[in-house]
Order: sequence, then structure tokens, then C-alpha cells
Amino acid sequence: MVDRFDLDNFDDSLSQERRQRAQQQRRPQQSHSQGTSGGRPVYRDAASARRRREAQRKRRLRNRVIIVCVGILIVVFIILMFSLMIKGCSCSSSGKQPETSSISTDTKQQQQSSSNSPATSSEPSAQPVNQQDLSPSYFKTPVIKDDNTNGELYYAIYVWNKTGYELFGGDNERSKTYAETINSMAAKLPGIKVYDMIIPNHTEFGLPERLKSGDITSTSQAESIKAAYAALSKDVTAINPYNYLADHNEEYIYFKSDHHWTGLGAYYAYKAFADTNGMPALNLKDCTENQIDGFTGSFSNSAPNLDVDSVHYWDFPYSVTMDLTYDGGNTETYDTPYFKGAAEGSLTYGVFIFGDNPLTVLKSKSENATPGKKIAIVKESYGNCLSPYFTNNYEEVHIIDFRYFRDNVNKSFQAYCTENGITDVLFVNGVMSANTQIQLDSMTGMFD
Repeated sequence: MVDRFDLDNFDDSLSQERRQRAQQQRRPQQSHSQGTSGGRPVYRDAASARRRREAQRKRRLRNRVIIVCVGILIVVFIILMFSLMIKGCSCSSSGKQPETSSISTDTKQQQQSSSNSPATSSEPSAQPVNQQDLSPSYFKTPVIKDDNTNGELYYAIYVWNKTGYELFGGDNERSKTYAETINSMAAKLPGIKVYDMIIPNHTEFGLPERLKSGDITSTSQAESIKAAYAALSKDVTAINPYNYLADHNEEYIYFKSDHHWTGLGAYYAYKAFADTNGMPALNLKDCTENQIDGFTGSFSNSAPNLDVDSVHYWDFPYSVTMDLTYDGGNTETYDTPYFKGAAEGSLTYGVFIFGDNPLTVLKSKSENATPGKKIAIVKESYGNCLSPYFTNNYEEVHIIDFRYFRDNVNKSFQAYCTENGITDVLFVNGVMSANTQIQLDSMTGMFD
């Protein structure tokens, strides 16, 4: 009979030596990494092993997340750079430049007829001043678009592409006579800074040379003005707007149906004055533009099929009052230098300082106006749209129309300057007036 094997009492029937040998046979081999405690081996239990495996799993998961995120960022960066490269290549191949905000309708409405292609718009901007462009001896050649068509002559007006051009004929002798006239007047204004500006007309910047030297003749206004400036005395500072106008001749700087320049053309000439003297120029982006359509100018009386014009003017970001002396000596005061009642028709240019009057005084609240600085602008009608801009830099702008001043103000120009504390004088003449003796006689007639 076989006794049952009792697992609980199995070792009781064995001797101590056999138990020890059996126990040693059952023990696993110890690694060198296991420590001892009191001479006995210390083993890692199952919980420690699980924690170790869990920690390793978390580290692997974290590393995978980091790798995935970095990979995504690299892919996004590559896609972004690729997109920018494609966009840049597209702009370059199409010839497009980044768009800029236009500050006025004048820069959008180009001086183009239906037969001419649109010109690229631009705007006055705060570019570094090129002193060569302001030099009275440097005149650049304007780039004029030419479709190789011919125009037709009506009296002294040449019509080409629905635009009228006043032909010019001057010589060095007339230029010298003009300069001598300005010199003689400046000599009678001691202690006053004297400037002179001659304004070219539209023919210089709009009519191609092949037409000016072909069947018709219109001599170089640049050469005429250069000769006049060269003959000015040391007491007179020449202001040269020619190059500024040449740079912007594709803009709406001259009318098509009239012999005057536009408000935008006059602005560039004002900027030439400000830049010559290191003054802060008025920024048209700070002004409010106004537009009057339907202007049929002076050429419309003698030449057919001319485009109708628009007149643009700007309200300033500061207040200006105007004291206006009419023929007969009566004076009225207005709160603007513009005739707000101007409408379409042949007299729209009269919006500027109410047209030609013997004396107009503008008083400015511009923060750029130097205290005590007062300028007298001696002009004919070309000065009408130019003069208001000077309120940005002068407390008072005295506008003298030399054709009517003496008969209505009843005093000499020297006396007027002394009584009103005039510090600066600017003589402004269109190139046609500068070469017309009767106009020169009217200027000298203001003086004693």
C-alpha cells in the first residue's frame, strides 16, 4: 500500500542535508547585477519589472510623438517656401509689381486718349531727394509715348490724339532778357530771399520730338529755361521743376483742352521748391481730393475734337482763410482758397483762388508753417493752382497777379513787401510768358 504524498509535509521525511542540496538545485543562477543584503541575494520583484517596462514604453511613445511633430513642421515649412517661390516666379514672369495705394484720382486718370495705351500710375512719395534733379543746369529728356500718328495744326495749337499742344518758339536772347528782368527786380528787394520758377508747357512733355521738329516747329523749352537760369544773378535762386514733371509726364499733369497744368502738375513744382529748400512737403495723402468734370479749356475755342478735362483740387488737413482783393480794390474774406461754386464749362480752372485777381492773401494754420515766414508769389494764371500748396510751409502766402496789382492796390511792390513783412518772393512764369515782352513789362511796372 502506497502512502499518499502530502505536499504540506513532503520535506519532513528528508534529512537536513538533502533539503539543503535540493534547495540549492532549485535556486536560479544569480546575475552580477543583483546586490546582497546581509549576505543573502536581493531579487527584483514582478511589480518593479512592470514599472520598468511601463517607463520604457512611455519613453518610446514620447520619442515617437516628438519625431512625428518635427516631421510635420518640416513638411509645412517646405510647402510654405515652395508656395512663395511659385508666387515670386509668377509675379516676375507677368511683370507685375506689388500694388500701392493711389493717393488721388489724378494719378489714376492718366493723360491718355483712346488711341494711347494706359500708363502706369504712380504717386508722390517720400523718396530720397536727388539733388541733380533740382539743379538749374540739368534737364533730363522726358520719355514720350508715340503711336507714329500725325496731328493737325489749328493756328498755334497742334492737336494730336485729341489733345491740344501750344507750340513754343524761343531763343537765348529772350531767355537772357527774362533773366535780366528778374535780376533787376531782385536788386530792389534787399533783405528778401528771391526765387524764380519757369514752368514748361504740355508740348515739352506730351508731344514726340518727331512732331516738334517735323512739319511744325516747337523749339526746346529745356534749353530756353536753362539759358535763363544760367543768366540769373547770385541774388536769385532758381527753382527747377522740369525734371519732376518729366518723371511724371504719364500722369495727368496737364490739361488736354487747355494751356494750363493741372493741380497735380503744380504739386510737383511745389515739391521741387520744398525739396530745394529742405522744407517738409505737403503730402497729398493727407488731403481730401475734389473733382469737377466737364472742363472745356482755352483750346476748345480754336481747335476741334479735344477731350474734355476734369479739374482736381485738394482740401488741406489744416485751416486756410483767404482775403481776396478784386478789381477796384474791394476785399472779401473766405474760409477756403477754392471757389466751391465752380462748375463744368470753360471757367472751371477758376476754382483755384477764384481765378486771376490783383491780390490774394492766404493765412495758414499748418503746423509746418514757420512762424513769421511770409512769401509773396508774383504770378500769372499758371500760379493759381500752385500757390495754395505753400500754405503748408508759410504762415501767409501773398499772391500777386502782376498784370493787375499796381492799378488796384495803389502801391509799389517794394512798399507792399515792407508793410506786410514779406520774407520770401517767388516769381512764377509759364514759359510762354517768360518769352513775351509785354508780360515782362507788366512785372517791372509793379516797382518804383
